Amino acid sequence: MRDRANNSPAPQLRAALGDVALYAMMAGAILLGWQIVIQPLMQRAPVELAIRVAPGSPLVLRRAAESELAAGRIENAAVLSRDALRRSPFDVRALRVLGLTEARAGREDAADELLTLAGNWSLRDDPAHAWLVERRLRRGDYASSFAHADTLVRRRQDIQPQIFRLFTVAGTEDAQRALPVIAGLLAADPPWRPAYLNSLNQTPQDLQLAANLAILLERSRTPLSQVELGQIYRNLAAGRQFPALAMIRERLKRPNPAEPVTNGDFADLAAPEPFQWRTFQKAGIVAEIVADDLRPANPALRVEYDGYAAGLVAEQLTSLAPGSYRFTAEVRTELGDPAGRLSWTFSCAAGGSAIASVPAGLRNAAPNTWSTFSGVVQIPSGCTAQWLRLDTRPGDRRSPTVVWYDRLTIVPDV
Repeated sequence: MRDRANNSPAPQLRAALGDVALYAMMAGAILLGWQIVIQPLMQRAPVELAIRVAPGSPLVLRRAAESELAAGRIENAAVLSRDALRRSPFDVRALRVLGLTEARAGREDAADELLTLAGNWSLRDDPAHAWLVERRLRRGDYASSFAHADTLVRRRQDIQPQIFRLFTVAGTEDAQRALPVIAGLLAADPPWRPAYLNSLNQTPQDLQLAANLAILLERSRTPLSQVELGQIYRNLAAGRQFPALAMIRERLKRPNPAEPVTNGDFADLAAPEPFQWRTFQKAGIVAEIVADDLRPANPALRVEYDGYAAGLVAEQLTSLAPGSYRFTAEVRTELGDPAGRLSWTFSCAAGGSAIASVPAGLRNAAPNTWSTFSGVVQIPSGCTAQWLRLDTRPGDRRSPTVVWYDRLTIVPDV
């Protein structure tokens, strides 16, 4: 009897405990469901509704602060952002809002401290970095301003034009201080580097800036690639900035100006255009650099010409100083009369005026035999760059010519 009396409350206790557990689970489920319901409201509902649903949420307070700032209610934005930071001290957006309220209240030093901290906490906070770009630029601190601009432009291609223009104006108007900073950013090889270099083609000032950057980057850990340098060269040529083009080549030695004909043996295609060979294809004209039939290890320029079509066959830019030179080349004729139907010509790049023309072969030369021809070229003063071209001499009827060229050289004629 005693045992039964002592043990009889156990089932009732277990039942009571089970009821409590059930109620706790139900309460937890309700609370969890409420949290699931209000999270989207906190994030996406209108601020007025969100603040009523969750008045103590740091997220809601920060959203309210951003809304008040956008509406120009600076004091409200400051109070709300401080309240959000008290609840979530590492909320970058709340910190940024507080910093912007300080700036709009005229307390720029305090704003600088807050927004610098926000920028350091998050490289993705665009408004903070944008304010810092402008603030540091007004103080003449190009290094800091452009560092924040770099952070922006790495993430957002849509603002590249504005940031690029900022760099270009500073590099043009205050070259001594701004150019080394821009070159330092480019030396880090950011993903926007090719786009920026390609953008420097609108004005003579842009092209001059590109030339200066090319020289500065040559001494950096990441000099311009042949592709990048070729793009700058082509932009300068298209802008008719031939003195700058010759100056860069002389400074960089890319390609070496001591070799007036670049890749004269057609074995090295790495040099950048327009100092590299450019060949042309059209109806009646086919030019290509291929292995020589007689010397397979030796590449050469092979030309097929119908003798009737007019046009360029090949060209490259040179930068000879004024004076007298001898142009020499090797030629091998498979078919036809290259001396009568083709010519190597020189013209001033700036004005296009003809300088010299050398028949591109030898009369009565033995077929399929390499031989040498040459001619004298006089470069006038004021002609800082020249086009070396293989031109056609079309006749009134077709007269096929197949010819090879190799080992082109230009040396002073003394």
